[in-house]
Amino acid sequence: MKNIGKEISDELASHHWNENYRQLIKEAFNDPDVQSLITTHRDELTNEDLKRSASKVYEFFTIKNQLKRGEATLAPGYEPKLNVVNHTLEVVYIPSQQLMAEQKIAQLHARVKLLNLPKSLRQASLADFEVAGREAAASAAADFVQQYLTDPKKFHQGLYLSGSFGVGKTYLLAAIANKLAAENIISMLIHFPSFAVKLKNSIGTSQNTPLIETVKKVPILMLDDIGADQLSSWIRDDILGVILQYRMQEQLATFFSSNFSQQQLLQEYLTVNNRGEAEPLKAQRIMERIRYLSRETIMIGKNRRNQ
Repeated sequence: MKNIGKEISDELASHHWNENYRQLIKEAFNDPDVQSLITTHRDELTNEDLKRSASKVYEFFTIKNQLKRGEATLAPGYEPKLNVVNHTLEVVYIPSQQLMAEQKIAQLHARVKLLNLPKSLRQASLADFEVAGREAAASAAADFVQQYLTDPKKFHQGLYLSGSFGVGKTYLLAAIANKLAAENIISMLIHFPSFAVKLKNSIGTSQNTPLIETVKKVPILMLDDIGADQLSSWIRDDILGVILQYRMQEQLATFFSSNFSQQQLLQEYLTVNNRGEAEPLKAQRIMERIRYLSRETIMIGKNRRNQ
């Protein structure tokens, strides 16, 4: 096989280029990837074509070696590829494996919207969920994911995860959301007490409407730690009630987590507002929607936050 690098170098010797540049071009044409491409397309590439392509070959060779040495390039995350186009060699830049992996992770994260919850939940996984002592919850979560992915257009009851502090309710919700995100399903996981404070603090502004509309319409909604704050009649009836009513009508999957059982939530959270007023009928209306949208699963176990 001819030494293409030497052949082109000899051809370029007739040009009035300095010796250093000719040597760099020779090294570039001797690159195994360059030689392989030229050999494959030798029938359509004359020496004159290759001479015209010298700067592109040098560009490919230089960027390729910069990446090998771990140096920064003008196109971070992209790798050069040499192609034959109209009898010349051209450099195109393609995403690196690392960039594609990072983009995939970013796309997954974009499908799980966290509101006032730690970013570490993006790493939550059903595969890493410790099942021992929490078999019912793990089984219910796996069943939901399987059934939802089988027929996303059908109504699927979410889960109402009840249990004491630190038993993994929030983690399990995030794990479900991340599993669905891998299948292009969008979820929103909200810390409900913080959500209520955010809405109260923006009363009288236009900030509430877009947020409430998003919460109402997201394909999978997860309200975490409901019952952990003092509930106002406004949040219960005009916010929570409106959201749940819409989701019930539109048959959208909805999850809850709470330290209260559903019965306790009705009696100890929904019925008496933050002014001490008992409003059992209004509370019952909300509870009916929660029970329609979700089925209760009790989680028991040790407090993993103390570990």
